[in-house]
Parts: sequence; structure tokens; C-alpha cells
Amino acid sequence: MTVGQKAPEFELKANNGETVKLSDYRGKNVVLYFYPKDMTPGCTTEACDFRDHHENFEELDAVIIGVSPDPAERHEKFIEKHGLPFQLLVDEDHQVAEAYGAWKLKKNFGKEYMGIERSTFIIDKEGRLSKEWRKVKVKGHVEEALQYIEEHLS
Repeated sequence: MTVGQKAPEFELKANNGETVKLSDYRGKNVVLYFYPKDMTPGCTTEACDFRDHHENFEELDAVIIGVSPDPAERHEKFIEKHGLPFQLLVDEDHQVAEAYGAWKLKKNFGKEYMGIERSTFIIDKEGRLSKEWRKVKVKGHVEEALQYIEEHLS
């Protein structure tokens, strides 16, 4: 998958039980972000940063969608606890994370395991991949994504 190509289509269950497809958002810019786990410090900070800038993204005709392997019930608790104004999608079998190259071999305290590499993808109004960030560092990332949309897609 490279910038300029059509972004991989997907269909996943959202926190509220609805089925969400990427094609549902044709005509809008999409901020698709993959994160490892609800309720963890880095993921909470990232989600709250997106929450705090949600209106700025809306003004640029951009939709924020979070994706992790967590089940819908856990997503719902995460949304309620932190007042998140966007959907979180369930990718329990990590097929969408694999399609976007966000499912990686990770190492932690000498152990190797497969998991989500924090990644963000900007998909333009025509459904093409416009920008990608891999191995995202949370601090300042949301502002960087917002600035990219302002400068390149608005």
C-alpha cells in the first residue's frame, strides 16, 4: 500500500453495533488510526487528543475513526469514560490492521508477540491514501495530522 493508491476497503463492527465501511465516508477526508488497546495510557492520551481536536477535524470535512482488536463492549466503555465523539471499530481478527500494515511483530521486555503498531492513515475524499504515519509517537501527533489536512486536503 502506497500513498496515492486506493485505500483498502473494509467493513467492521463499531462500538455501537453498527457496521461501518470505509466507502460510507466517500466525499469526506478520513483519519483512520490504529491503536493497541483501550484504557491504556498511550491509547487514552491519543484518543483524548483526537477528542479535543474533533471540531477542528469536522471543520475540515474530516472524520476520525479509531481501530483496535478490542471488543465493542470495551470500546463503548472507553468512549463513555473519556467522552469520545467518534466511533471505534472492532478488528478482533486484525484483518484490517494487516491490510494497512499495522499488525506487526512487537517486542516488550524481551518477549515477542504480534500486535498493533500505532499508525495513522489519512484517506482523501476519493478514497485514496494521502498520508501515513507509522510507529506514531502520541505527543503532538494529532496536531500534525490536523495540520496535514489543513495544508493538503482542505
